[in-house]
Amino acid sequence: MDIQMSEKYRLTALLTVVGGFLEAYTFLTRGGVFANAQTGNIARLGLAAAGGDLHAVLRYLLPIVSFIAGVSLSMQIRACCRRYPSRSFHWRQIVVLAETALLAIVGLIPAEAPDLSVTGTVSFVCALQVESFRKFHGNVFASTMCTGNLRSATEDLNHYFETRDRGWLMKSLMYFAIDLFFICGVTVGYFAVLYLGRRAVWVCSAFLAAAFCMMSCPKSALGEDGEARKL
Repeated sequence: MDIQMSEKYRLTALLTVVGGFLEAYTFLTRGGVFANAQTGNIARLGLAAAGGDLHAVLRYLLPIVSFIAGVSLSMQIRACCRRYPSRSFHWRQIVVLAETALLAIVGLIPAEAPDLSVTGTVSFVCALQVESFRKFHGNVFASTMCTGNLRSATEDLNHYFETRDRGWLMKSLMYFAIDLFFICGVTVGYFAVLYLGRRAVWVCSAFLAAAFCMMSCPKSALGEDGEARKL
């Protein structure tokens, strides 16, 4: 069975490193804020609303809106490219190029700029990525957060103990490895920020450029019959 390039594990690993890196980046450079997932922002928004703090409500609402906009844009890019297909680029490659450019811009935002200018953009980028890259080898995963991957790894491990089917064990280890890649991204992000400051995010742009090249590789983009392979 032909496996889509976007679902190949090495691309999954690279995108997950980017997810971990961005989590460290916003935490270290923008006042301890995690911008990848929105559970914390939604909870804090509820607390702010309960306390009548309108300023805080707006502070937590904007990254949520940015995330919604990112998911929506990803869906629109996919729909547009399917309506007007291109032989040069797949819609996921366009998403990766957009991520690369946006993170390059983030590296130019001065330290004294409002934190939301960075955290909102990173939330938008993470939404683009998590909506566009959702599977590896047909298995659902998330490259910008860990909880779902950890749950899937644990479920598959328990299936292995019940059935002794090594297929379940391999799937479990692959999910655990995804979260390890996320941790690696956080670690790389820590040292990058330590030495490069706010411009450390350009390392993510370089990683995403590498992901784009992986998706453009002729051997990966074409099947054995020479027909264009879905990305």
